[in-house]
Amino acid sequence: MTWVDVWEWLVANSWVGTVFGIVFLCLVLRLLLKYVFDRLERASSYTDNIYDDAIIHVARKPIGWAILLYGVLAAAAIVRDNTGAGILDFIPQVREVGTIGLLAWFAIRFIHEVSKALVAGRAEQDDRATIEAVGKLLRISVLITGFLIGLQSLGFSIEGVLAFGGIGGIAVGFAARDMLANFFGALLLLLDKPFAVGDWIRSSEMEIEGTVEEIGWRITRIRTFDKRPLYVPNANFTNITIENPSRMTNRRIKETIGVRYDDMNMLPTVLTDIRNMLAEHEEIDTNQILMVNLNEFSESSADFFIYTFTKTTDWARFHEIKEDVLLRINAIIEGHGAEIAFPTQTLHLDPVDIAQGVR
Repeated sequence: MTWVDVWEWLVANSWVGTVFGIVFLCLVLRLLLKYVFDRLERASSYTDNIYDDAIIHVARKPIGWAILLYGVLAAAAIVRDNTGAGILDFIPQVREVGTIGLLAWFAIRFIHEVSKALVAGRAEQDDRATIEAVGKLLRISVLITGFLIGLQSLGFSIEGVLAFGGIGGIAVGFAARDMLANFFGALLLLLDKPFAVGDWIRSSEMEIEGTVEEIGWRITRIRTFDKRPLYVPNANFTNITIENPSRMTNRRIKETIGVRYDDMNMLPTVLTDIRNMLAEHEEIDTNQILMVNLNEFSESSADFFIYTFTKTTDWARFHEIKEDVLLRINAIIEGHGAEIAFPTQTLHLDPVDIAQGVR
């Protein structure tokens, strides 16, 4: 074969050079893309916006694969048009499905990167869990939507797929309704945030009390105060009342103290001094209600009550403060020459009976 023959073949088959040129151009564009995105990533690193960082980081691979996909498909279309190869008739469907797949891939990776950045910027465990849960749901939604659109582009009827999925969903729902109930229970816990990991919770309806260690998609693990693990299905939390003492703003001191009836004349001064002591106490929250009042005449004492709140919510520290308050109250009572009453009985005898008894 002479050079003339080669030249004539190239002229007759110029599309081969076009195919080669397209493939070569794709490789060049890929190299150029790497350079451009390296520059963009460096520029975005100087900003505090997490979204531009996520877009640039996530778009690199999908755009790179899109260049290869469209380049190869364009080259394949030229080959088909010049050779009549019927096997290449599927190019439009591949292009459409590939586009849908790349867009879905970009969206899923973008949601993942944004969720990861938001979680890293949150200190609260319940906020991080909520962001992760919402991110997972969004990624699943994008995946399912992309799958259905891809099926439609291939000629399948989405109505039929959805109808089949509905029937299957009913069957699965009956078979796994408890699992689904627990899943949505976990979702409600993460969205409503009645408690978080580390909180002390209790419910008299199910005899639940302890510290939350983990909120899973099926169960929540609680560590009771005697250090036993308690596993509660999440669906139960949608039907019971939960008390969260960890979120209290103050702890209450509520005590009733009795003094002897012999000390009634000193009681007003005692009560005044106790009020002043509580108002000046460094651990008592004077922005909350503070009451010290005579409350009841009982069988063997005149009872007064104290009602006030501490600044701390720590359980151990609260009892230290309460102990200090009670000791100061006792010192005030004794300082006035009075005494705290204890159960006694007074026996009154008729003088006539006494005189008769003597005789």
